[in-house]
Amino acid sequence: MVHYARYRPRLPDEVVQLLVQELVGVHAPTLLDLGAGTGQVALSMLPALPRTAHLDLVDQDQGMLGTALDELQPHLGGHTATVHAIPAEEFAPAQPAYQADLITCCRAFHWMVRPAVLAMASRVAAPQAAVAVMGDGSMWTHPAEWTAALKGLIQSHRGEDRRAGTTGTHREPGRRYEDDLADSAFSDIIEHRIPFTRAWTPPSVLVYLRSTSFARPDLFADRPGFEEQVQALLLQHAQDGLLHEDGVFTVLLARRPGASR
Repeated sequence: MVHYARYRPRLPDEVVQLLVQELVGVHAPTLLDLGAGTGQVALSMLPALPRTAHLDLVDQDQGMLGTALDELQPHLGGHTATVHAIPAEEFAPAQPAYQADLITCCRAFHWMVRPAVLAMASRVAAPQAAVAVMGDGSMWTHPAEWTAALKGLIQSHRGEDRRAGTTGTHREPGRRYEDDLADSAFSDIIEHRIPFTRAWTPPSVLVYLRSTSFARPDLFADRPGFEEQVQALLLQHAQDGLLHEDGVFTVLLARRPGASR
């Protein structure tokens, strides 16, 4: 879990600034992060949040949330954080007057019962709150030469289908996230597309792969042999020891109609 937390990419600075703008003027904002995993959103945003901010992290994986708290603890300062090991749609705050000032969901919306999650969000969101559904794809979908070669190597071991979850294969969502949002209380939607560049080293790619559903360790009978092949492939493609990933981080910011921006 620690490797997952430290090698999963965090939010680009431009995305953090976009989200923080949603909290301007809120004295003690509450950030509700759904599908929080090991805390990439919280860790990215923490330095930019006012000291009075509170963070609620929701994920059904208790182990990931434990790691998130461990990673957050040294950086909390005056901030407070609470974890909730439940499915996102089941989140129900203990305080009757609870209101989330910003609700985020990064790289996780496709796993969720989306109409139920958005109905929950409507119950707990402050009147002016925004819902941010975000993502940037993965190495499986990135079109660089080295990622295409890496995908081919994985497929040579596991077949054409992309593995997902613990037992199944990946299936694209049946409808667009924009359509899910349009059918919810948060039907005023603006899409932001923010270019980014990341630099990986071959060892960091190897650790990242262990945290993915499509290349997790238990999928390979000869994991050491597979990782040797990955290492050789990455070294072949690296330039000055680095592998570059140029992509686009998409943020769907959705509000209730008539809510001020």
